[in-house]
Amino acid sequence: MRVLLAGGAGFIGSHLAEALVARGDEVVIVDSFATGRRENLERIAAHPDVEVVEHDITAPLTSSYLEAMTGRADGRFDVVANLASPASPSDFLTMPLYILDTGSVGSRNLLNLAHEHRARYLFASTSEVYGDPLVHPQSEDYLGNVSSTGPRSCYDEAKRFGEALAMGYQRTHGVEVRIARIFNTYGERMRPEDGRVVNTFIAQALKGEPLTLHGDGDQTRSFCHVSDMVSGLLALMDGPVTGPVNLGNPSELTIRALAEMIVRLTESPSIVVTMDMPPERFGDPVRRCPSIGLARHELGWVPRLPIEEGLRRMITHFEQHEGLERRFTSDNGTPSEPGWT
Repeated sequence: MRVLLAGGAGFIGSHLAEALVARGDEVVIVDSFATGRRENLERIAAHPDVEVVEHDITAPLTSSYLEAMTGRADGRFDVVANLASPASPSDFLTMPLYILDTGSVGSRNLLNLAHEHRARYLFASTSEVYGDPLVHPQSEDYLGNVSSTGPRSCYDEAKRFGEALAMGYQRTHGVEVRIARIFNTYGERMRPEDGRVVNTFIAQALKGEPLTLHGDGDQTRSFCHVSDMVSGLLALMDGPVTGPVNLGNPSELTIRALAEMIVRLTESPSIVVTMDMPPERFGDPVRRCPSIGLARHELGWVPRLPIEEGLRRMITHFEQHEGLERRFTSDNGTPSEPGWT
């Protein structure tokens, strides 16, 4: 297939781009690099089946523009995949209007392109559409408990609108739509400083700093490694289900247990401390866990990588690619014994 992948320089997008290339697809990556990173594409940027176009999807995106950028006059797309959006808590505070524009104007530009090319449209939505859920685990028929005015609302509502827009295009224009509701995903190429919990804890542990729990640490999440997430996105992209479809790991873990696990795996002397919830975390769900029966039965997909193995891979990546080598020292400057409290 020929795939236009918006947000292909991002964390999940770059892994999806590699998987598409590995199976023989042609990929045109469109990214503004507002939060995506060029180094995420180092392994495939020079591949003959890859084109990288620097473009913000909130600006018009026409076939003639893409033809000029790629040099292909016959470049019809089979799939338009929309993974373009800032997605970290720090982004919610610094670029809320841009996030809203990306989910609305940007999504519409991509849907117009999909309609023109008669391409399938894959939309990366989020578990955030469930808000702070009142049911547990969350299945696709749950309508959510979402604040439209809180600090997270720019992202939550942008994704909810993106889903509604996609379904509007399917009903009105016959665009073939696939909607993925992505639950907490972690892995290599996350930005250490972006405010999400796994990368924050790993960076703190590798530096020997205290791991900071917001609140009491009894909040739960269900963490899915990016390799499993990509296999789920491919199954949905190729499969028969419009969605929405939950993609995530149904194994639930408290944030405190996650912190203790990371301290142990890094052999860090870091301690785990609690602190007040910062403003950008107000409205954080207390529990989050997907029901994945639909993905299992209709797509044959379940996550397979154990979290400890996924965390080891991510720790190694941070050491090798993010300059976070373990340098634990005691107060007198001598190497400290690894351990945790």
